[in-house]
Amino acid sequence: MFHGPLQTSVREKRKVKVKPYTFLGIPYYVLLSSLIIIPLLLIIVYAVTIQEQGLYYKFTLIYFRQFFNEHEFVKVMADSIVLALMTTLICLFIGYPLAYFITKRKPITQAILVLLITAPMWVNMLIRTVAWKQIFDMINPRLLGTDFAIIVGMVYVFLPFMVLPIYTVLSKIDPLLYEASADLGGSNLKTFRKVTLPLSISGVLSGITMVLLPAATTMVIPRYLGQNRVLIGTLIERKFYDSGNWGYGAAIAIILSLIIMVMVLFTKKLDRNKEVERDEKA
Repeated sequence: MFHGPLQTSVREKRKVKVKPYTFLGIPYYVLLSSLIIIPLLLIIVYAVTIQEQGLYYKFTLIYFRQFFNEHEFVKVMADSIVLALMTTLICLFIGYPLAYFITKRKPITQAILVLLITAPMWVNMLIRTVAWKQIFDMINPRLLGTDFAIIVGMVYVFLPFMVLPIYTVLSKIDPLLYEASADLGGSNLKTFRKVTLPLSISGVLSGITMVLLPAATTMVIPRYLGQNRVLIGTLIERKFYDSGNWGYGAAIAIILSLIIMVMVLFTKKLDRNKEVERDEKA
């Protein structure tokens, strides 16, 4: 029988074995599907369908039109996004210098400082929020229900999510880059502007993403520090549980997700390091 190159290549392909570590990703894909993809698909189905005569589901966009026709709900959405943006910016202005300060300490000091920053996260979020409510009650009860109280509570809760990604990126910057900048006559300010800041943008963007979305959808903080103020997270909860209108609640959740996604994609364009990496690979 003729053993040509084609037959040889086929035999080689048959001998290819599946490597054992390829199965390690199976639990990840199972969790990804069960906890993210399937619930997301269900939300989309509820948002764009309506049940007719209890027999079948019909495609509709009535929930989206209903939301934008109710100006009060649009205002709630806008207020939630504004408060989330203010919280994110404050976390960034506090978190970046703090992360930079930590990276300049000794390793053991860094570990202690990171531990102190993450320690409040070990306590239940509800307990921490109620503690802040008691603090405002002692300082000035009139502050409760204001934007200031809500922002203070959200900054306290979400600040670690801004510090940790930035700290991780800053700690991985090669110290030789700082020495090279100093050898070239660069001042501390110029080194920070030309070396540190550009290389830490990816951590900044990760921190923004990790703070912006939960700050926009939080329910506990507006409830206790905002004196039961209705923001978008509370509104979605009410539509799901109080009124039982799952389609309307799902539509509001999708609208908010799209707005947050556009904002995140816009901030991602600020990461020039990815463009540099693509150019180097090319």
